[in-house]
Amino acid sequence: MREVTFQALIDEGVLRIGDGYRAKLEELGGTGYPFLRSEFVDERHIAFDNAESFHAELEPKLKAKLSCPGDTVITTKGNSTGRAAYVRPELRTFVYSPHLSFWRSLNDEVLHPGFLREWAHSPEFTDQLNGMKDSTDMAPYLSLTDQRRLRITVPEPDEQRAIARVLGALDDKIELNRRMNRTLEELSEALFRAWFVDFEPVVAKAAGRAPFGLAPSVAALFPAAFTGSELGPIPQGWRVRPLAEIADINGRTIRKDYQHAEIEYVDISAVSEGQLGETTLHPRASAPSRAQRLVAHGDTIWSCVRPNRRSFLFIANPPANLVVSTGFAAISPRCPSAAFIYAATTTDEFTDYLVAHAEGSAYPAVRPDTFAKAPLVVPSDDVVAAFDKIVGPWLAQAAHNVRESRTLAALRDTLLPKLLSGELRVRDAVKLAEAPALASAGMRS
Repeated sequence: MREVTFQALIDEGVLRIGDGYRAKLEELGGTGYPFLRSEFVDERHIAFDNAESFHAELEPKLKAKLSCPGDTVITTKGNSTGRAAYVRPELRTFVYSPHLSFWRSLNDEVLHPGFLREWAHSPEFTDQLNGMKDSTDMAPYLSLTDQRRLRITVPEPDEQRAIARVLGALDDKIELNRRMNRTLEELSEALFRAWFVDFEPVVAKAAGRAPFGLAPSVAALFPAAFTGSELGPIPQGWRVRPLAEIADINGRTIRKDYQHAEIEYVDISAVSEGQLGETTLHPRASAPSRAQRLVAHGDTIWSCVRPNRRSFLFIANPPANLVVSTGFAAISPRCPSAAFIYAATTTDEFTDYLVAHAEGSAYPAVRPDTFAKAPLVVPSDDVVAAFDKIVGPWLAQAAHNVRESRTLAALRDTLLPKLLSGELRVRDAVKLAEAPALASAGMRS
């Protein structure tokens, strides 16, 4: 191993670091490269579905600020400074924003990109970063000058590749689970829209056609005509009902006889669109004051604050001591399908309803009774059950993927500092992890 500065690696032609492009408003709104802002960089993950794009003719001007597969991306300003992700080969080429820096290996035989990716999460980097943060009263900022001063302990090339292979396999499996869950979510949304928004089976039957892709037994559950309602034409025999008629809102709260001395707490900040971030453990006696809402398997939780952010989550097999913030509306199904309730309350139309009824301009929020009054098209129980039979297993698979990814992430985070410091050799790491976890990540001992 050798300890060397980033500047020395740059001087050797091994490493390139850079920052992002300062875009002008008029340069955006096109169909060219997407513009990656820091908010699209999560810990170890990049997502820019909603990113603005540059006008295509600006491509030559942006060349020096374009991503490359294998780059390590670092957030450099604000409280999120030091968040690190990796540019995977399948990602579309994008333009870095000024609040980001990239680290790019120019010689894989000397500095392996996969090793550099993992080093960005190591104590050696985070300790130096924290020291830089503490050296000023200003908001955290990691300048290019600071980055050049960073010191990195670099193992021999073979050891770098082995470390990257072990930890990268875990990362790859976690990413695969993430993509699978996104596909399952999209399938669930598409089926709900086809059946309960566009009413495709009913449209087909009304036109004298067999519904596409449905077994005859399922197709028989749908009517062949429409009737009027306050929401417009809906399938005959279906009803428009408030959400409170098919689900309870905030039905469970911690009481004096609560049995758990420690709670696992979900704050609003931990939930994004169908995703759960970090939870926190607290002794019951010193838990946050908002840690009062109890949830059960099959519930859907929705942040009452800033509904345009779509902070919702399906609760699947929660630990017995899981408690969520009173800032959530907890929606517990009383109809035959938790999957139906989740899909019905996470559509764009439902979000638009919440946004339209939010109160307050600087901090818009929705009251629980707004959820209760939300109008939904409610089909027959047989149709709801048919939907649950298809989508329920998808939600179960997604929940399994999340649990597996948490296990793999914990394993990765345990192995990482030991491997990078040399305390643990790769062959010993594989043995320590043993077959199940690494095998699921595609490893071979």
